[in-house]
Amino acid sequence: MKSIGVLMTCHMDSYLEQELEKRFNLLRFWTATEKSTFLATHKNSIRAVVGNAFGGADAELIESLPKLEIVASFSVGLDKIDLAKCKEKGIRVTNTPDVLTDDVADLSIGLMLAVLRKLCESDRYVRSDKWKKGDYTLTTKFTGKTVGIIGLGRIGMAVAKRAEAFSCPIHYYSRTEKPETKYKYYPSVVELAANCDILVVACSLTEETRHIIDREVIDALGRKGVLINVGRGRHVDEPELVSALVECRLGGAGLDVFEHEPEVPEELFGLDNVVLLPHVGTGTVETRQAMADLVIGNLEAHFQKKPLLTPVV
Repeated sequence: MKSIGVLMTCHMDSYLEQELEKRFNLLRFWTATEKSTFLATHKNSIRAVVGNAFGGADAELIESLPKLEIVASFSVGLDKIDLAKCKEKGIRVTNTPDVLTDDVADLSIGLMLAVLRKLCESDRYVRSDKWKKGDYTLTTKFTGKTVGIIGLGRIGMAVAKRAEAFSCPIHYYSRTEKPETKYKYYPSVVELAANCDILVVACSLTEETRHIIDREVIDALGRKGVLINVGRGRHVDEPELVSALVECRLGGAGLDVFEHEPEVPEELFGLDNVVLLPHVGTGTVETRQAMADLVIGNLEAHFQKKPLLTPVV
């Protein structure tokens, strides 16, 4: 398989890069100064693309690679891949579900605690030596808060189970009601937001879910509500979120993703009711290695004409 060209769209993970290089002819797209020239030079050898949440395979890239057979995403999300174009051309698509579920769900709970108990602000309070001048302000209890989840898939269910351990009632919104669950279903995001204390975004990003968190939803969540986003930045109308937080129309937010990463609205930097993370939901050594192994396993299965491990298309 060493002669098979694999195009890696951007730097993702050192372990993944090393393992791909051992097995394939790895081509690092992000190092090319003239990308069109690079593609023209290598187009007949590239049979696979490895992408992630920041760089995948759009229609233009797919059209420029006549020998492309498979797109393997180092992510569970597929919003950076033109799935319709892949289907049209018979190109296989895989992602990395399940192995990252625990980390993203763990981080969701961490963000809830960090926002409500002001963990980051408390840490800064101690480090700046302010404790000697008086106790830190009282914060908000997490146990027993009603948690609303948008998207009750793998990650949404894992968040729900963890929140239940804190005696949190669970409500949810999804495209269809899931009668096998005991959680309360709301037929709209606005209704869900109006009936929960904490709203978690855990759905896939599609055209339908882009800006699923808009002004109406934010206002329904209200002055004491908290938004947690571990989905994609484009799930949220970011200017509306910023204005709601600045104007105190929303109680707080824990954000692992942003609409124009790595750009983050500077208005958020000075707010003590917001916790900001650099898209690290899957960012543990264990999970990133498991994700990389899954990408490699899918590529090897494809080129050895075996069933894919996690097929999408």
